[in-house]
Amino acid sequence: MSNPAILVDNVTVHYGEVLALDAASLSLDHARICGLIGMNGSGKSTLFKAIMGMIKPDGGRVLINGEPPSKARKEGGIGYVPQSEDVDWQFPLSVRDVVMMGRYGHQGFTRRPSKADRIAVHDALERVELADFAGRQIGQLSGGQKKRAFVARGIAQGATMMLLDEPFAGVDKRSEATITRLLRELAADGCTILISTHDLHALPHLCDEAVLLMRKVLMHGPPELVLQPENLAMAFGLDVLNRDLPVQEPGGRDADRDIPMVDADLSNQQGRS
Repeated sequence: MSNPAILVDNVTVHYGEVLALDAASLSLDHARICGLIGMNGSGKSTLFKAIMGMIKPDGGRVLINGEPPSKARKEGGIGYVPQSEDVDWQFPLSVRDVVMMGRYGHQGFTRRPSKADRIAVHDALERVELADFAGRQIGQLSGGQKKRAFVARGIAQGATMMLLDEPFAGVDKRSEATITRLLRELAADGCTILISTHDLHALPHLCDEAVLLMRKVLMHGPPELVLQPENLAMAFGLDVLNRDLPVQEPGGRDADRDIPMVDADLSNQQGRS
């Protein structure tokens, strides 16, 4: 039997005296798309960092294909699409430069791109429909185009796993449709994808499974089951049992807002983990 693509086994993480993850456990198979949902401060970003090997857990372990995350990162196996606020959009890099970063693991010490690197970057930009913007400074792109550029970086990298932190926040409809299509194609090609999102309506259409997180994994299963109000109540601490989720309009979003109603009540909760 092959190892799971991602194994999070009783992982506990503290930031000083703050408990960010509490014996969280998760196993994700290959070629699956999994949605990660939870209120702000539930540990979603911390879980991402643990999976990528950016932080060392106080307890428990994380394995990527049966190996430590550091090995997967070194081999270029993990692609990452960050939240917009985590990126310095003023840095003088072109879209092509950003995507070329995904090729660093294939290059020598001088970081001099080879013909194969340039072809991989061009093909990735074509795939995300940004080839015409290759020479543009990354900060000049729209919100959706920026997300697509980082997806292109993962494609050029040849990542077998993609972690996306709020990929649909602030994106236009075209980019949302393009990213959704790309993720489905990548999963069909064998890529494992974990998405942190507040867009609950998108989960059943995009994801094979969903994880409900509140410092520990409360539920992991089909999106339709995880999204039941009584299950969401465990994580969000809201009175969702007697309310409906927002009416879904054609296109998959609430008619009056870009995030589900259950998240609208979280604006005064603690900040992102």
